[in-house]
Amino acid sequence: MNGHAGIDDPHILVVDDDERLRALLQKYLSQNGFRVTTATGAEEARALMKGMAFDLLIVDVMMPGESGLDLTRSVRAASQVPILMLTARGEAEDRIAGLETGADDYLPKPFEPRELVLRCASLLRRAAPPQPPHREVKMGNAIFDPDRGELRRKGKPVRLTTAEVALLKLFAANTGRPFSRTDLCSRLGVSLERSIDVQVTRLRRKIEDDPKLPLYIQTVRGVGYVLVPDRVT
Repeated sequence: MNGHAGIDDPHILVVDDDERLRALLQKYLSQNGFRVTTATGAEEARALMKGMAFDLLIVDVMMPGESGLDLTRSVRAASQVPILMLTARGEAEDRIAGLETGADDYLPKPFEPRELVLRCASLLRRAAPPQPPHREVKMGNAIFDPDRGELRRKGKPVRLTTAEVALLKLFAANTGRPFSRTDLCSRLGVSLERSIDVQVTRLRRKIEDDPKLPLYIQTVRGVGYVLVPDRVT
């Protein structure tokens, strides 16, 4: 279940078996500038993480079956995504156990929703990579300026839709990195993988000398797409 927010807003996964709390967190976080997806437990969370990229996890410690500590431990073995743990128990041993499994912060229930938002914002700031210097991506006779969201070809501006700018910015920030269609849908807030294919086709027409034999926005068989520019300056 997804909250309503912009595609550039941080994407949070809330993992909690309490339906009422999930709904409250989703509503409050969505109102404060976050995209929110919820899961009822560890198994559902893992399934979601296979197809989506999240900027932060909020995990309840006490859940039936696999606990939040178990989930955190397994996530941390493969990812450095920030994790905020929630629990009804505030004893020092529980806080220590949460941090020892790899959680980044710990908030005992009940808590003030505003404090949760501030903790989330703090974790996201700490996890954010340093901003790179101004870079332009050169693709043959086309140059894309990610900061301005502008594409020029042979020195002339090329009109891009908002969706095309978002997709090209994501590619430009991750040159050489293949993205699956599912991941692109998640990151760009798109529901249909087909719409990603359409945007890629349109971008190729605006960038490539031969859109049917693309040199820059390449198809990775069995995966998705990757941007391979001439250079990034």
